[in-house]
Amino acid sequence: MSNQAVNFSDIFKSSFVDKMTSISFLDMFIAMILSFAVGLFIMQVYKKTFKGVMYSSTFAMSLLALTLITTLIILGVTSNVVLSLGMVGALSIVRFRSAIKEPMDIAFLFWSISEGIVLGAGLIPLAILGAVFIGIVMVLFANKKTTDNPYILVVNCKNDISENSVLNILSKNVNKYCVKSKTISPSNRIEMTIEVKLKNITTSFVNEVSKIEGVSNAVLVSYNGDYMA
Repeated sequence: MSNQAVNFSDIFKSSFVDKMTSISFLDMFIAMILSFAVGLFIMQVYKKTFKGVMYSSTFAMSLLALTLITTLIILGVTSNVVLSLGMVGALSIVRFRSAIKEPMDIAFLFWSISEGIVLGAGLIPLAILGAVFIGIVMVLFANKKTTDNPYILVVNCKNDISENSVLNILSKNVNKYCVKSKTISPSNRIEMTIEVKLKNITTSFVNEVSKIEGVSNAVLVSYNGDYMA
């Protein structure tokens, strides 16, 4: 029975405790420098492709920090199996309370963490190639303009004549439009909410609508809530 206990202890030590790999200072230095460079690249791609209302510099900085921190963690856990088990236990109690509303923000967070993992594991060519490829894809697709996205036009008209003039301009300048709602106030003023699909990404027709006699206000809103005119 005692021999079995000793053997189990030896197996445990040889399998876990004694399995440590040394990381040279040069390897750590290269990994952290490359992690900083890749994190900075991710931060710049995020800044260039951001399409929201208010750009958050703190979130962009967190992308750089996440890449560095993840690289540091992976460098540590790959050198000591016991440390890796302790790290898993520590991370399991972490709770993130702030909600992330933009799907692209989640993608950038996962990208930063993935780059940190790959760099920490020593797969430098994969990390650099992956960062460049993903960055190019992000920039190309984020800056690609499309006419398929619907826009909402909100118009305040004085009477039926100005309303018909608005619809006449829309029929000539947009691919498609659909009146989503129409509200008539006690003073007989008309407010229309119209979904439109643009031609060639041009919004000049809004200027024509606003110049119609009887139109007091014309606002074009993109599908994500950004004011275009």
